[in-house]
Amino acid sequence: MTGRQATLLLGIEGLAVASVTLEDDGGRVVDVVTDEETAAACPECGVLSTSRKGGAVTRPRDVPYGTAPIRLVWHKTRWRCREPRCPRGSFTECLASVPARSRLTTRLRAECGERIATDASCVQAAADRYRVSWPIAHAAFIGHVEAQLAAPLPPVEVLGIDETRRGKPIWTQDPVTCRWRIVTDRWLTGIVDAAGTGGLLGHVDGRTAATVADWLREQPEAWRAGVTHVCIDLSASYAKAVTDALPDATLVADRFHLVRLSNDMVTALRQRVTREDRGRRGRKRDPEWASRRRLLTAHERLSPGVFARLWNGLIDQGDLGVEILHAYVVKESLRELLALAPTPATSVPDRSAISHRLWRFLDLAAASDSPEVHRLAATIDTWWPAIEAGLLTGHSNARSEGYNRLAKHQGRNAFGFRNTENQRRRIRWACTRQHRRASATTSEVPGQVR
Repeated sequence: MTGRQATLLLGIEGLAVASVTLEDDGGRVVDVVTDEETAAACPECGVLSTSRKGGAVTRPRDVPYGTAPIRLVWHKTRWRCREPRCPRGSFTECLASVPARSRLTTRLRAECGERIATDASCVQAAADRYRVSWPIAHAAFIGHVEAQLAAPLPPVEVLGIDETRRGKPIWTQDPVTCRWRIVTDRWLTGIVDAAGTGGLLGHVDGRTAATVADWLREQPEAWRAGVTHVCIDLSASYAKAVTDALPDATLVADRFHLVRLSNDMVTALRQRVTREDRGRRGRKRDPEWASRRRLLTAHERLSPGVFARLWNGLIDQGDLGVEILHAYVVKESLRELLALAPTPATSVPDRSAISHRLWRFLDLAAASDSPEVHRLAATIDTWWPAIEAGLLTGHSNARSEGYNRLAKHQGRNAFGFRNTENQRRRIRWACTRQHRRASATTSEVPGQVR
């Protein structure tokens, strides 16, 4: 193979292969020299030098070739700078592909960062593959993603706000007052594009109204004006933050959390009446304990035989079973009300249908003497404007829950996080994949304005 062919095979712009030798361990030592005049330009003043002072040898690492390692040996030239006004007396050659004082080629650094970002692997795995340290691999990942994550937020019409568990809280003691204060909260609040491809827009430490409202106020006024709806769970803190920072946006209560609240009501009632009637906790032989999972299952998912055994088994228990079944009917009537929310295959429900099913739910709840049922009805009444907004628009916080799941996967892939900033960066990069794909597709369409 000629030197020109070896240079083309190496593929590092500005370097020419002088020789290749094989070592005992199967590795190849590639001696390279500078093949560009621009490398002889002083980095301080930019003037080309023709006065050679000496030589230097560096061994930058490059991307692996096959299974055997390749070791680059760059024979540099040290030049004198003859510009009288330049403060530098001498300098060694440097290239864009191998910057000054760098022990890595730029393509190795770029490939290492891209592998961490695209393969969702932990930093240490990429560091082991490319034979670099953890800080270098992590810096390569930051260099790969920071420009895209720092870009302005895309326009959003429907926001989703939900919290996810970050880890253990971190506390510190004030040296003056000796009082302990929290440095890193155990909760992160995620703010997402609930109806578009924007993904995870930002993470906020904690889940208080003040921190969420501050993040919203930091965004441009035009961006905040474009937000029409905000989907939340039944959190008074998030509701206050939205009211303070986005007064023109409409709150939407997530239907999943309402169904879960009704299931919790059935469970709490079942446990209470069992303790009151039997004087103990439920046991396997108790019909209400044996049917505890069926009581939380949607009616349409129970076969006729299973539903008959559930109903008849509890009816035979007298007042205990009647009270539990009444709570089950209240729960199912709430589900029927929430089922009116439009989907891509259905249209917006008529307000008369919503009013009828709401009246039926409240009527069944009023007929019960159970405090658990009354608390559920009071909660529905308090949050009714937000619930009705969800029934008329079909918006939900499902994307927030999906991104919470991705956040947990990132924590497992990284074997946990100690640095909150690193955690936010990894999670947000994983949760904006759809937005990056959509942006790339838009940029490839000729004549389309992004």
